[in-house]
Amino acid sequence: MRIITGKLKGRTIPVPKTGQLRPTSDRTKEGLFSVLDARTYFDNSRILDLFAGSGNLGFEAISRGAEHCLFIDSDHQHIKQIEKTAQTFALEKQIKTITMPVELFLEKNYGIFDFIFADPPYDYYKMEGIIDLIMKNNWLNMDGWFILEHDKRHDFSSHEYCVFSKPYGRTIVSIFKKSDVDF
Repeated sequence: MRIITGKLKGRTIPVPKTGQLRPTSDRTKEGLFSVLDARTYFDNSRILDLFAGSGNLGFEAISRGAEHCLFIDSDHQHIKQIEKTAQTFALEKQIKTITMPVELFLEKNYGIFDFIFADPPYDYYKMEGIIDLIMKNNWLNMDGWFILEHDKRHDFSSHEYCVFSKPYGRTIVSIFKKSDVDF
């Protein structure tokens, strides 16, 4: 995987060899960030990367100007690789990591974010519940964006906060917002 654009453009993000990851493909990431770039900016934003895996989405956001990213993953090997990648990219001061299951993390309050990325396993048992948990529990600022990657077994296009949903191969990207945005 590589960083698409920004200050880290072209840098490679190593994927931990745990056998538990399905990293966001470059095609999906390019499509997702094209949609976001046409409607918002990452400058000085705060990012939350849930089910962080390799940190692919959070590092892309930092490359595009995000101020800080909090990476959450339940696997300590994934978190160690994210920390090592941050060190390689000289971003240690712009990240924080927490090794914890996402559902336990979301029971606490670690602040309000401008962008929340979630790329759970396709068979994640709380796929539907995570949307309402984030949208209704003050995890996002009023203009915040929640981006969820999922498979075709789920259709969130009629959800009250869904403003965008598009397939990229077998992955569907759904975007949720509290405030209106033109799509």
